[in-house]
Amino acid sequence: MRFLVCIKQVVDASKMEVDPATGRLKRNNANSIMNPLDLHALEAAFELRDQVGGTVSVITMGPPQAEAVLRQAASMGADELYLVTDRAFGGADTLATSYTLVHAIQTLKPFDVILCGQESIDSNTAQVGPEMAGMLGIPNVSHAIGNLSINGNVITVKRQMNDGAEVVEMKTPCLITTGKELNKPRYPSIKGLLAKDTAEIHRITSADIEADPARLGIKGSPTQVRKVRPVKPMKKENLKISGKTAEESAAILAEALHKIQVI
Repeated sequence: MRFLVCIKQVVDASKMEVDPATGRLKRNNANSIMNPLDLHALEAAFELRDQVGGTVSVITMGPPQAEAVLRQAASMGADELYLVTDRAFGGADTLATSYTLVHAIQTLKPFDVILCGQESIDSNTAQVGPEMAGMLGIPNVSHAIGNLSINGNVITVKRQMNDGAEVVEMKTPCLITTGKELNKPRYPSIKGLLAKDTAEIHRITSADIEADPARLGIKGSPTQVRKVRPVKPMKKENLKISGKTAEESAAILAEALHKIQVI
């Protein structure tokens, strides 16, 4: 079977820096990592490959520096690597990103199962996976947390729900987004680490896909992030209430809470 994993290079939250002039995140290899939940999607693909055989392909959309996360995937055992990169794709929101990835995927051989991390730590929308499934016209399950297996063309998976969990079955081709509860990602092998720098990365540009230019990048994005800023830590202060009666103390506390807009 053919498995495809969509991954993303994101800014490490512990090393996040904001450009004060542009109000945008500083993105470079020094503070960029693979989106953590995508590691669980990768592990799920490897485990399914171990079950039934086949290949695991990995695709990411981003600037040339996003090659780094593809090579990390190669060190873990990925068979094929695809980088969707073009200036025309810059500034894409979740809708434009999903549209671009779908058209890039359609240039490749059909896949039986597509896996994505539940969400990325730099936007936390959890929209790209389900949007891709809708555009591809295939069933999808979000927030997979266990029981992942394949029998013929039927895949079984346990997913998290608001009030519990349920086990569902669906036919391939299909798409699954993964939660951190699903598995424990493997470490790269020594063989993989030695081979990752020479692994072939196939590039897909706007010239390679049959897409409407008006739906790519910032032009095709109905939502846009205007500015990003770090959250200032709250200043902690102790409040000593010294009313002579309980009623007086309550009034002092209520006034203090009103000033900080708690009530």
